[in-house]
Amino acid sequence: MSESGVHRQAASNGSGATIDRPAGRRRGDRIVGSARATQEVVEQALAASGASLPVRVVGPPGSGKEHIARAIHAWSSRANGPFLSVSCGAVNDALLGREIFGCAESAHAQLPDEHLGAAARAATGTLFLHSIDRLAEPHRQTLAKALVEGRYQRGGDGATTPLTARVIASSPADPKGSPFGDLPHLTIRVLPLAERHEDILPLAAHFLRLFADEEGITPVGFTSDARDALVAETWSGNVRELAERIRQAIKLAGSGAITAEALLLAAAGDAVPSFKEAKRAFETRYVVGLLRRCEGNISRAARLAKKDRKDFYDVIRRTGVDPSEFR
Repeated sequence: MSESGVHRQAASNGSGATIDRPAGRRRGDRIVGSARATQEVVEQALAASGASLPVRVVGPPGSGKEHIARAIHAWSSRANGPFLSVSCGAVNDALLGREIFGCAESAHAQLPDEHLGAAARAATGTLFLHSIDRLAEPHRQTLAKALVEGRYQRGGDGATTPLTARVIASSPADPKGSPFGDLPHLTIRVLPLAERHEDILPLAAHFLRLFADEEGITPVGFTSDARDALVAETWSGNVRELAERIRQAIKLAGSGAITAEALLLAAAGDAVPSFKEAKRAFETRYVVGLLRRCEGNISRAARLAKKDRKDFYDVIRRTGVDPSEFR
């Protein structure tokens, strides 16, 4: 199937081939990797997409749990329905029930209007509850009861509302007790990036193509020192950190090859630049990349940088770059 469609073929079984599987219609929705652990996650997600049970995705922050949830949604019969995400740690307990289940008019003094919760708005699609381990016990009991009975009550409303959405939840580790009560459910565990080294370079190449397209430049690739540094890094922030490093490196390198310096990574034994040196290197690469793209037009480059022309010219002077070299 083409990249614009939804692909549901089985994952490679131990072949070592890189997985590059669309999870939706956007290029950024692809599941990329070559580690056996990633293949197993894809296989489990495919199986979950054909079931109706709730799903729990467990993994450290930044490991791609919501990405897996979106894949399950995109591969399922609910793909044409909405995918709604609610962070259980972003809203205080008093209003989290309102956010998930909704409420009748005047149920909350702070927000007196009637509110259609995410469970209702997800309708025939998928409701993703991020960080369900932070869901207060009363709300967890309400959720478990709703899943068992197939209906729930909004805050301040005596009537019941059908629960038609598929529920997927995530947590950084196994919470105490199931977030779904005694209801049978599926569990998918995602390993930290440091434990699936085979995924690092395929993911890096994927993000390079993705973000280079966003910047309107043709990606060159990574230097050998950058590849070595990428694999050697511990990636405590997991896939999210890798993606952001590459996004920023593209801004530093412009249309050139991505170096370890642009990634702000140092190979073993390399001298680590001071903060001042790293900042100056960033400014220089950023200015060079922008001026090359704008053919030396300072006003256009300042607009792209979202800076006042005078302020941007001051940056140019600090770097010692001559704009006329790009005209």
